[in-house]
Amino acid sequence: MAPQTISIHYHTTRFLPQPDVFIRTSHGTRIPAHAGILASMSPVFDNFIDRPRKHRSSERIIQIHGVPCDAVTAFVGFLYSSRCTEEEMDKYGMHLLALSHVYMVPQLKRRCIKGLTHRLTTENVVDVLQLARLCDAPDLHLRCMKLLANNFKAVEATEGWKFLVKHDPWLELDILRFIDEHETRKKKSRKYRMEQGLYAELSEAMECLEHICYDGCTHVGPYDAAEVKRERTPCGRFATCQALQVLIRHFATCEKKVRGGCVRCKRMWQLFRLHSYVCHHTDSSCKVPFCRQFQLRMQQEKRKDDAKWKLLARKVASAKVMFSLFLPKRKRDEETRVNINNPGIRSFKLL
Repeated sequence: MAPQTISIHYHTTRFLPQPDVFIRTSHGTRIPAHAGILASMSPVFDNFIDRPRKHRSSERIIQIHGVPCDAVTAFVGFLYSSRCTEEEMDKYGMHLLALSHVYMVPQLKRRCIKGLTHRLTTENVVDVLQLARLCDAPDLHLRCMKLLANNFKAVEATEGWKFLVKHDPWLELDILRFIDEHETRKKKSRKYRMEQGLYAELSEAMECLEHICYDGCTHVGPYDAAEVKRERTPCGRFATCQALQVLIRHFATCEKKVRGGCVRCKRMWQLFRLHSYVCHHTDSSCKVPFCRQFQLRMQQEKRKDDAKWKLLARKVASAKVMFSLFLPKRKRDEETRVNINNPGIRSFKLL
């Protein structure tokens, strides 16, 4: 049976001479092409075409086997037009990636990697992963690994995974190791976010404490202020302001704190102590209660837990800086408070 010859029609072929090379597919179909175009798009074709022929009259034949004829047709069409339709990508995306890698066509390879990335599913991810390894496509390989890690239960039930377990145990081991490392990274990331959230809350509590001690708020203000401007509506500047004022009012009237038996008062003591580590005042000008006392105590006594408090103070200060960088400039300017350096009594006044 004579081989079938098909033609590829693009707008550029009207201005080209007669084909001088044929591409033969697995089923014997011949696709006419032009050596100059193939050579300009692929160094592999260029090397093949430059080989001397045994007979000058013999036809140049390039064999492309192992992929469907229509995939080869789409591949040759891309060499002429630098275009690949969505339908072709849906049907032959994996074949085109293999062809683009073998024949070193980087434009098509990038197009296939992007197209296959958008078409990844739990059903095809194992096949695409294996192909990505063979075709040196690290970005596609990583996307496959992440999909596997996030949907392993669903992938485990597919035929592709069962085939991989039987025939490629090394790849299975790589995948399981990646999933384990992925889970470890997720746990570390969650822990880090929780810690940063805590430091950000403590940073806001420090600012809120200074806001209450210097400016006064709805229920608590500086002791030496003759009259504090306040509104009876909740403070909108800090989310923790109302809760901190309640804690301060409790601290001022609690009788258990003398014996050290009140948990809420211990919490307030910890906030006062943390403030003393982040406070920039080195004299008695700070209006936050017990600030100077804690600073003098630090200078006179070297306690075992001082290093931990200093580390906590650095992290809280760092969280404050990072938080301020995420705010718009206008918002940062609004939230910048001018330090009040006037000396005052370091205690609270309940309003």
